Amino acid sequence: MPRFRISEAAALLGVSDDTIRRWADSGRLPTVLDDAGRRAIEGGTLAGFAKDLATEQTAAQTPVVAESARNRFPGIITRVVRDTVMAQVEIQAGPHRLVSLMSREAADELGLEAGVLAVGAVKSTNVVIELPERR
Repeated sequence: MPRFRISEAAALLGVSDDTIRRWADSGRLPTVLDDAGRRAIEGGTLAGFAKDLATEQTAAQTPVVAESARNRFPGIITRVVRDTVMAQVEIQAGPHRLVSLMSREAADELGLEAGVLAVGAVKSTNVVIELPERR
C-alpha cells in the first residue's frame, strides 16, 4: 500500500501542511513512520479520510454562484470494483468524486486499488455548466 508524505496529503486534500499536522496531532488522521522516520499517511487511510472530508465539505458548502472546472483532477483512488470484463474506479479529487468505467485488463495493468494516486482526465463532447438561482 502506498504511503503519502504530509505535503503530498495536503496537496491531495487541498489544505495546508499545517492542517494535516493538526489533524494528525489530534488523532483525526492517523499517521505512520516511513523508512526515514518521518510521519506519513497510509494510502487506504488517506482514501477513506478524503471521502469523509468531501462528504463533510459538501454538506457544509454554500451554494455555488459560478464554476467551470478544468479537465484534469488529481486525487486518490477510493474504490475499485472488478468483474470478469469491466472495472469501476472511483477517485476522490478534493470535493469531487469521479467514477470511471474501464476494462478490467486496463485496471489490472495500471495496478489500480484504493489508496493509489491517480489523475482523472475528463474528455467529453458535452459539459454541463450550471448557475444556481441568486438570492
